[in-house]
Amino acid sequence: MFYHYLPNLADLHIVFNLFRFITFRAAGALVTSLLIAFVLGPSTIRMLKHFGIGQVVRTDGPGAHLVKQGTPTMGGLLVVLPATLSTLLWAELDNWYIVIALTTFVAMSAIGFMDDYLKVVRFQTAGLIARYKMLGQWVFGICLGLFLVIYPISPLEPNRTMLPFFSELSLLIDPIVYVIFVSFVISGSSNAVNLTDGLDGLATGLAAIALATFGLLAYLIGRVDSSSYLGLFYLPGAGELGVLALALTGSCLGFLWFNSHPAEVFMGDTGALGLGGVIGVIAILLKAEFFLAIVGAVFIAEVLSVVLQVGFFKYTRARDGVGKKIFRMAPIHHHFEEIGWIESKIVVRFWILGIMCAMVALSALKIR
Repeated sequence: MFYHYLPNLADLHIVFNLFRFITFRAAGALVTSLLIAFVLGPSTIRMLKHFGIGQVVRTDGPGAHLVKQGTPTMGGLLVVLPATLSTLLWAELDNWYIVIALTTFVAMSAIGFMDDYLKVVRFQTAGLIARYKMLGQWVFGICLGLFLVIYPISPLEPNRTMLPFFSELSLLIDPIVYVIFVSFVISGSSNAVNLTDGLDGLATGLAAIALATFGLLAYLIGRVDSSSYLGLFYLPGAGELGVLALALTGSCLGFLWFNSHPAEVFMGDTGALGLGGVIGVIAILLKAEFFLAIVGAVFIAEVLSVVLQVGFFKYTRARDGVGKKIFRMAPIHHHFEEIGWIESKIVVRFWILGIMCAMVALSALKIR
């Protein structure tokens, strides 16, 4: 909103010219969402407690988590509302990149909200049936993929994507395969963040790192000079995604104030599915899906730990009659809990790994 009205007041004072620049508006979006999260946090937590919206802890999980029973959940609202309001204030609202990314964020958050709501109503760890959740994610992903193919929003082919470490090479995907690929990225990213959300502040901090990284990438890709220098695709208008990405980063940091150990509130699927979905769609819109595999390597490791654990257990049970495990518990952050690492140490170490992955991804922009 500011972008559309305040620069027109430049005749009154030159300061209003600042609202034309993405860097200024991205910083403003981060601070705004952070402050909104700070302001809404205490009242939101009180409201969740008042209505008895508490976490239902799995009895087969780590024993240390039983004390978290009843901690307010659905706190993802403290991520969704600040980030959405901040984006509406600071972003260019007629920009297709913003429209698509914000729509994805709200849609994935809505699916997560339904899942959280059913858990609270039933007082069970099982919320929305998994196949229905996946169906919603895949239907949305297919619709988005079809939209991008039929109505391209950039000068390049919608089904072309960049390859890390190669400036002269790119991948052109068959349109039908691309639609499936878009659905896979959104669903995979959304569920990866959701699986990672098992320790206080873990998914929140990692999401903030990934979003800040993609915010910088969006700014570089949206500029003709930096994209040309680094051998990236030039996507006019894509820089606006930097505003959204930093608005989300700010809301994550604001939520982390209340979600750090010991957590006063959990984000639940409302926040986790929304954050994962928007990270995935930003990567898709920037044609940087393979960069996502580097930036989100910790998220991928969490998913792989579950896949390997389940697959190995089923294989050994079919072969020997007794299922065996690779890890003491999956996702892998629970494995480290089971071998004696304290929760805060696991979280900080995973954040460090997330920062290292982000640095490798940014290095890939130059090593091309």
